[in-house]
Amino acid sequence: IRQHREIHVVMGNEACDLDSTVSALALAYFLAQTAPAPKAAFVPVLNIPRADFALRTETTFLLRDRGIPAASLIFRDEIDLGGLHHAGLLSLTLVDHHVLPGADAALEEAVVEVLDHRPLERERGPPCQVTVEPVGSCATLVTERILQGPPGVLDRTTAALLHGTIVLDCINLSPAAGKVTPRDVACVSLLEERFPELPARDAVFGALQAAKFDVTGLTTEQMLRKDLKVISNDEVVVAISGIFEDLETFLLRPGLLQDMEAFCQARGYAGLVAMTVSFNERHEPTRKLAVYSGQEPLRGTLCRALEEATTPALLLQPLPSPWPSVAAYTQGNAVAARKKVLPILRAAL
Repeated sequence: IRQHREIHVVMGNEACDLDSTVSALALAYFLAQTAPAPKAAFVPVLNIPRADFALRTETTFLLRDRGIPAASLIFRDEIDLGGLHHAGLLSLTLVDHHVLPGADAALEEAVVEVLDHRPLERERGPPCQVTVEPVGSCATLVTERILQGPPGVLDRTTAALLHGTIVLDCINLSPAAGKVTPRDVACVSLLEERFPELPARDAVFGALQAAKFDVTGLTTEQMLRKDLKVISNDEVVVAISGIFEDLETFLLRPGLLQDMEAFCQARGYAGLVAMTVSFNERHEPTRKLAVYSGQEPLRGTLCRALEEATTPALLLQPLPSPWPSVAAYTQGNAVAARKKVLPILRAAL
C-alpha cells in the first residue's frame, strides 16, 4: 500500500478445499506468466487463516508431495484485502465461488473475473468476466484456460496439481458418483497425454482420498472447521460443514452436543448443518446430514426446506437422533453434493 503497488489477488472460497487452493495457485501462476507487461503483482490467496491449513489434509498432502512448501503460500490473515481495496490497488479474481460472504461484501467492487462450477446465484455485469460452467471441478476450468494460452506455460508441477485435484473432485472420474462431466475427463486425458510421467489416476485418487478422510486425532471443533461454508441473511448466520466420517459415528462422539453449541456460540452461528459422505469400492456415494440449532423455529425452517426441496429433491429419510435439537437424515439422492444443497438453504434463509 505504501508503494502504491497494484495487487491482483486470485482467491478460492472460504472452505479452502483442494479445488479452491489449486485453482487459485494455478490461475495466479498462469496470469503472472502471460499478462502483457503486468502492472500488478499476481497473488494467490488461500481463504483461511494459516492456523487452519493443517486441517486441509488432502491439500497439505498434495502440495508436500509436489515440493511446494507451506512457507511459500499466502493466507487470508496475512494480506489486508480491505486496505488494498480502500487504497484502490486491489483487483480480485474469484475461483470456485462467485458470491462473496457477507463479511467480504465491501470487496465486491474489486471483482474483475469469476471462474466457478456452481449454479449461478447472482449476475455480474461487465467489466467482470464470468465463466460459470457445470463441470465436476473448478480446476477443469482453470486447466482449459491454461491449455488455451501460449504453449509451454503449463509445467509439470502445475499439471500434477490440476490432475490430482480433478481426479479427487470427480471421484476418480466415476460416473456412479454423479460429479464427472466429459470436460473433466478431457482435461485429465490431455494432462496425462502431455505429461506421461504423471502417476496413475487410481494411485492419485487413493492417496488423496485417504488423506482427505483422515480425521485421526481431530477434535469435534476441528472436524467442523475442516470443510466449512457459511450462509447468512440479515439476522442469522448458518454454518454448513462437510464431515469425513459416517454420521452415526459422528453423532456418537463424546460431548458432541456441547461441542456443537460451543462452536456455534464462539462464531455467532445460529445453526449448523453437518453433511457426511462416504464411498463404497465402486465409488458410489452415501450421503447423510444433520441439522442443529438451539432455536427451534430456525431448525424447523431449515429441515422443511431440505425435506421439501425439489431442485433437486434430496429424498431425505429421518434417522434417529440422540438430541431434540439435532435432526438427522439419510439422503436418498446421493449425487446431490453440498454445492446443490447450499442454494436450498440460502433460499430458506
